[in-house]
Amino acid sequence: MAACCRSRRARRVVSGLAGLVAAATFAVAIGCGSVPYSERSQLRLISESDELRMGLQAYGAILKGKPIETGTARAQMIERVGRRLAAVSGKTYTWEFKLVHDDDTLNAFCLPGGKIAIYTGILKVTQNEHGLAAVMGHEIAHAMARHGAERVSQQMVTQGALEVIGRALGGAEPGIQGPAMAALGLGTEVGILLPYSRLHEDEADAIGLRLMVRAGFNPHEAVRLWERMAARGGAREPEMLSTHPEPQARAERIARLIPRVLAEERRAGGSRPR
Repeated sequence: MAACCRSRRARRVVSGLAGLVAAATFAVAIGCGSVPYSERSQLRLISESDELRMGLQAYGAILKGKPIETGTARAQMIERVGRRLAAVSGKTYTWEFKLVHDDDTLNAFCLPGGKIAIYTGILKVTQNEHGLAAVMGHEIAHAMARHGAERVSQQMVTQGALEVIGRALGGAEPGIQGPAMAALGLGTEVGILLPYSRLHEDEADAIGLRLMVRAGFNPHEAVRLWERMAARGGAREPEMLSTHPEPQARAERIARLIPRVLAEERRAGGSRPR
């Protein structure tokens, strides 16, 4: 009898977990804003002013103590390329472009409000201004699309679901409570948050290509950038569990996207790549 009760309780828990994950998915899908160009509806539970404040605070915290390279030819290149892309973004942010002297780190980011950092390590892969524009355009696109606000909002929704089910399982036997919470965490992470992260990457690639074209950069260099990244090799997580698409697959997707972006930008009177 005890085993039967535990079985029924487990089924109720699993059913409840599925319902909460579905509710979180529904909340994310409803949205209260839209992404530029794609017009995808997105969830935004924080104001843009709060998002900009968070971006500024995070920028200072991340760069605190970091060696910032200034006055060099490559620091000037970061500023020059960034300004060209920012000028066609349609955003009136207080833009900042910092070059972090760290040759071992292949990284770049743009926080809400146009706070951009490029690590010197990634310059080995970008190789030229067009490759750099591919990276910076992609990062600027994240800020334009307010992906940061959407990610925070998703976390708020799913964390709320986790807290509710945690309270509901407070009296459950340990043999049920632990696996159930673990299943919810994994199901939420893989089922909701990671797919949206990959979607954000795809959207940023597409918007970044438009910025490159409008600013007069060659969008085909974005393909070559990711081919060079793929050639570097190294261990990677399975794509299903990675927030970033596999580099070669990304290069191929961007190559397929370029003709459409060029055609749309020409019709809209955008700048031609040079």
